[in-house]
Amino acid sequence: MVGPFESVTSSAPDIRTSRASGAERVPVVHAVTNDEIVLRADFLDRARLVMQAGGARVAVHVRAARVGGRKLYYLASAIARLQDETGAWAVVNDRADVALASGARGVQLTSRSLAASDVVTFAPDLWVGASVHSSQDAQVAKAGGARWVVAGHATGDNTAGDVDRGTAFIERLAADPGAPIIAIGGVRPEDVSRLVAAGAYGVAVIRGVWNANDAAAAVMEYLSAHGTPGGR
Repeated sequence: MVGPFESVTSSAPDIRTSRASGAERVPVVHAVTNDEIVLRADFLDRARLVMQAGGARVAVHVRAARVGGRKLYYLASAIARLQDETGAWAVVNDRADVALASGARGVQLTSRSLAASDVVTFAPDLWVGASVHSSQDAQVAKAGGARWVVAGHATGDNTAGDVDRGTAFIERLAADPGAPIIAIGGVRPEDVSRLVAAGAYGVAVIRGVWNANDAAAAVMEYLSAHGTPGGR
């Protein structure tokens, strides 16, 4: 098992060269964590299995808002070290600085993060994703250089107040192409085909992967529902 606080400074591989070129494609299944998940004793072991199973079609998002910067860096570095071995991606939520320092392939920006245009300016080799809650958010993110957008509430009702929801939101985003749409929000394997039909490129999942008895098998189930094989 790789310890979450194992020093990785001297042995982390340099994987940044030509990272954001057109040679790679955005993964279709994004396994997103939270604070509780990353602090589980077996998290890194399970993450390795997820990345091995899904290969280049899977990204593990290190999202842990309440974890301090030092812990986040070591967790992100441990996941980033698995990229060359598995072909899967490591993505750090919010913290572009940690993504860049750890060797992760990408960063997932939120409404509280730096703008995509700012990240692209100081870290042009990072793949940048952005969480969006409206068509305007998506337009701004794509104009700023976001390489994918994550659309929330994908399986909810079409509208709730001023927050776009459901497949109608996916359809609106897909009507203005420019970056792959990743659907998130209680997505189950049986939801995938409907979301893809609405215009989603892929899906992001939290509990559906990390709370499964076999996280690697769960990823394969999502990939199967998407119609995409796993592996490198």
